[in-house]
Amino acid sequence: MTNAAPATRNETSDVRDAHRFDVGALQAYLQRYVDGFHGTLEVRQFVGGQSNPTFLLAAGGREYVMRKKPPGKLLASAHQVDREYRVISALAATDVPVPRAYALCDDESVIGSAFYVMEYVRGRIFRDPQLPGVAPAERAAIYDSMNDVLARLHTVDCVAVGLGDYGKPGNYFARQIGRWTKQYEAAKTDHVEAMDNLIAWLPTHIPPGDETCIAHGDFRLENSIYHPTEPRMIAVLDWELSTLGHPLADLAYNCMLYHVNSPTQGTLMNLDYEAVGIPSEADYVAAYCRRTGRPGVEHWEFYVAFALFRLASIAQGVYKRGLDGNASSTQASMYGAVCAFLSGRAWEMVAPRA
Repeated sequence: MTNAAPATRNETSDVRDAHRFDVGALQAYLQRYVDGFHGTLEVRQFVGGQSNPTFLLAAGGREYVMRKKPPGKLLASAHQVDREYRVISALAATDVPVPRAYALCDDESVIGSAFYVMEYVRGRIFRDPQLPGVAPAERAAIYDSMNDVLARLHTVDCVAVGLGDYGKPGNYFARQIGRWTKQYEAAKTDHVEAMDNLIAWLPTHIPPGDETCIAHGDFRLENSIYHPTEPRMIAVLDWELSTLGHPLADLAYNCMLYHVNSPTQGTLMNLDYEAVGIPSEADYVAAYCRRTGRPGVEHWEFYVAFALFRLASIAQGVYKRGLDGNASSTQASMYGAVCAFLSGRAWEMVAPRA
């Protein structure tokens, strides 16, 4: 057995009370706007995910996935399902594997919030980054495929696919540090010294140079689907945080587990990489650089610290939504310590040495 979970009903539950909606209204909408949709609609809720509630839809022998905004008061610029729909629609014409997008509904009167519907991709989702039960050669191929897809995404011509205005080009880190500082302050519940330190340090240590690409924002193994039998990524999921951004921010986020033992995502720290087949961080970064024509990466600690800071802010938002009762996952309360943990690790990496 491997740790790859098929993306099927065993990862779903009945729709939770906080996220219930009018199934009949959704069925009527799908019959009108999704080609080929017919039959009586059945709805299950995926148990994972901390942001936009995600549902498995079944009708007429076909299955779909729906992502919608969560209920309640939401933080500014969060949960923009229309952006998710836009980016996967645009990338359909590229060699970046994405689910097919079927319909976007921004009329909140239908089910109470905006939502979109996409293809349900059958395959494997790897929850544990160490890939227990997978042969070393297959582990290596799985990570190489992930690396290849990230490089492909970053080399897409954003203007050519209609995403030239998907974000503000340039000055990415300054804007993102400002954004996630505001998000953190809006969701703050306790004093976290490391977050204060990072908020002061990061803006004054942004590396020189600027680049713009389509950045996923949450690119990691668990946010993708692999072929049922081949070590090949066939769909990238969870595009909520995507924007026009800096490729090294995406790469550093993708490499965070080499630096932390995450209570929610696992770790890649201190492995015998050659023996287990998983690339070391240096080898993974080098492969990405070869694929994108980059000579190497300077100031790597900044990029990883930024990625950790950003995720710490996101985690604080999840925790606050849990306290407010409108998080999309029942596990939101466990995120209370995650912000301090991640920011503490980031500050350890970059803190001035005496």
